[in-house]
Amino acid sequence: MKHFIYYSASGTTSGKAISDGNLMKAGRIDIAIHSLIQGLFLSHDFRKDVTFHLILNGMPDPPKHIEILVNDDTPISKKDVATIMKKLLYKYKPGEKKEVFPGCFVEKKSVMRVIDELMAKDVEIFMLDKKGESLRDIEIPDECAFLLGDHEGFPKKEEKYLRKILTPVTVGPHIYFASQVVAVVNNELDVRGI
Repeated sequence: MKHFIYYSASGTTSGKAISDGNLMKAGRIDIAIHSLIQGLFLSHDFRKDVTFHLILNGMPDPPKHIEILVNDDTPISKKDVATIMKKLLYKYKPGEKKEVFPGCFVEKKSVMRVIDELMAKDVEIFMLDKKGESLRDIEIPDECAFLLGDHEGFPKKEEKYLRKILTPVTVGPHIYFASQVVAVVNNELDVRGI
């Protein structure tokens, strides 16, 4: 199984903020949506071997962890991603991991807890970092995860710690949009047959 962990420092944790229609003002949820689409969608198909984790750390009730693993019963299309995120946030129940739609979950969980839980399952996690080793030069196991942040990045203290415990990798010599990074990583995994 492959995982993408997308951290949004200001992504709203309110379904109402997404309902208002301005995704840029909702803590740049538009970036999260574009990244999720690149992570899970193919032309006329889905990546059913990828779990996408969105960690939203914006107001009013951070952090929220949205986890999506597409299966045959998941009611998702590119045009409905914002609506699904809105409904997931509205349906959040304190103290539980709630499956709102098949393969679509919401719970209160920090990025560090998501990372710890994946590492406990022997998932190797790579942190996307412009100073990291080239993605093309590293060994990647079948059980892998890729951590990336939005335009604001990670809090400095957490970023320093993450660089120590995770393998930093880069997808190229420039700073790319988060959604482009997800597409490049998926392409590299496809080429390798992972």
